[in-house]
Amino acid sequence: MAQTATTPQPGDFGPVTPRRPVVERSLRGFTGAGYDKGRPLLVQAAWFAVLHLVFVKWWCPARWRPALLRAFGARVGQRVLIRHGVRVHWPWKLDIGDDVWIGEGAWILNLEPVTIGSDCCVSQSALLCTGSHRPRSATFEFDNGPIRLEPGSWVAARAVVLRGVTVGRGGVVGAGAVAHRDLAPGAVLTTKGRTA
Repeated sequence: MAQTATTPQPGDFGPVTPRRPVVERSLRGFTGAGYDKGRPLLVQAAWFAVLHLVFVKWWCPARWRPALLRAFGARVGQRVLIRHGVRVHWPWKLDIGDDVWIGEGAWILNLEPVTIGSDCCVSQSALLCTGSHRPRSATFEFDNGPIRLEPGSWVAARAVVLRGVTVGRGGVVGAGAVAHRDLAPGAVLTTKGRTA
């Protein structure tokens, strides 16, 4: 006898979770409320010109990059190594300690302040992202927050640190891992979301 397919019923695959109403987005209504870029439009434009025409280029000497950041308001310590291809959104919202390494292609998307303590390493293609949006906001308003890397921490290659996160002293966000909440001092976050 042929069997007929049945429609899954509540309880067939475990408890049914209540559904939230779908947010109907209207990006046209976005206001950007609460976000302060921190400098006038002319300074922003000047930084973008320097960033794209000089700072990210392979031929720009590494020793110039800290000086360029300082010229636009960043606090940068001594013996800081910044490789080519590094992008910094707003230098005036960046504070870097001494003896810091920032690898090729890293992106510091600092809509809000980013603090990188001394002896930290931000490896190749890592992303420090202070920006986000309110998921239940119809107009997708900002939900930004600062990032802090405590001294001796390491954000490995292609790792991501999201807004509002502090990576504790000596903590490691492993290659490809995503830190969406604070990491305790000395902890290691892996791509499976585990800490050791």
